[in-house]
Amino acid sequence: MKRPGPLLTLLTGLLLAVFMLSLNATTGVRNASSSRPGTPAAAPPASATPEKSTSPPSPSPSPSASPSTSPVPNADYAGRTDDDSSAVAVSLRDGRAIAYFCDGHDKESWLKGDVGDDGTMRLTGKNGAELDGTLRDGRRIRGTVDLGGRRYPFTADKAVKPSGLYRATATVRGAALDGGWIVLPGGKQVGILDRDGEPSAAPVIDPETGAVTVDGKRLTAHPVTP
Repeated sequence: MKRPGPLLTLLTGLLLAVFMLSLNATTGVRNASSSRPGTPAAAPPASATPEKSTSPPSPSPSPSASPSTSPVPNADYAGRTDDDSSAVAVSLRDGRAIAYFCDGHDKESWLKGDVGDDGTMRLTGKNGAELDGTLRDGRRIRGTVDLGGRRYPFTADKAVKPSGLYRATATVRGAALDGGWIVLPGGKQVGILDRDGEPSAAPVIDPETGAVTVDGKRLTAHPVTP
C-alpha cells in the first residue's frame, strides 16, 4: 500500500485545525450569552422583618401657650352710681382695695378688702356695707354698693390725677374731724365731713395740693391708698 503523500497529510492537518477553531468559537459565544449584562439577576429573598426607617422622627408640635392673665394694676377709679345720686371711688394697690361711697350729704361708707387675680372684689365696711365689683380690662370697675338696705349699681372709670380719692383727719377745737372726698373726672367733687359723728357736706379741697380750710383751720387732704 502506498503511504499518503505530504500534500494530503498537510491538507488533513489544516482541516483538523479549522474544525478545532470553529468548536472553540461556538463554545465561547454560548458562555458569553449566559452571562450577558442584560440578563436580570435573581432577586434576594425578602426579609421576614421589615427594615426600620432611618429618616429622623417628625418633631411633635409644641403645646400652644395658655392665655396669660393680666395683673391687677395699681390704679385709682372714680365714678357715679347709675341713679346719679352718689359717687364711688376705689383705689387698688398690690391686690388690696379701699373704696369710698358718698352722696355728698349724709350717706357715706369706707370699705376695704382683697382683689382677685381675675379683677373681682368684695369689700366690706361698717354696719354691713358691702361693695361687689369687677375690674374690666383695667379701665373701669363695674359693681354695686349695698348700704342702708339699698343697692346702688355704679361704674367707676380709671382716674387720672388729680381725680381720685382723698381723706383728711384732724382735731379742731376739740372736735374730731374726718373728711372724705371723691374728685371726679372733669373736676367735680363729692365729699362728706364728719364732726364728732355728725355728717355734712364737705368744703371744697384744692386737688393739686389737698389744701382745705375747716372751721378756720387749714388742713391737708391726702390721696388714699390701701
